[in-house]
Amino acid sequence: MQAKPVSDSAINDQTTEIFPNDLNAYGTVFGGRILEIADMTAAIVAKRHSGKICVTFSIDSVRFLAPAGHGDILIFQASVNRVWRTSMEVGIKVLAEDFRTKERRHIVSAYFTFVALSDEHKPTAIAPVIPETEDEKRRFDAAEMRRQSRLKNR
Repeated sequence: MQAKPVSDSAINDQTTEIFPNDLNAYGTVFGGRILEIADMTAAIVAKRHSGKICVTFSIDSVRFLAPAGHGDILIFQASVNRVWRTSMEVGIKVLAEDFRTKERRHIVSAYFTFVALSDEHKPTAIAPVIPETEDEKRRFDAAEMRRQSRLKNR
């Protein structure tokens, strides 16, 4: 199985607009709505990397850093941080953009673990990922530390 660079499957600018039905009583977007879109975006990255159907195994370290409101444009960035035998971590960063000023602010970060499935719906091997940039290498190393923590806390 040939290793693939992070950039082969990364999504850098998946966008969606916030509408009134996405807002809670405070006028900010529901966290669950953001996570729903993040999960779908991360699943696409996992599927692109593995060439297999992938299912969400876990979501770690979801951090809501700032609110977003009506009219803001959400920008989802996602990439494979690390691959193990049948699973992989996909990191998600969500930005909110004010459509008037184009000002962007980081509002959510999370880590999704996916398992690739064979045609028989069994976990199957995944090609390794090649981190190329310094940021990708940092995320690659940090993913292993998060995995070890997850395994320790089982």
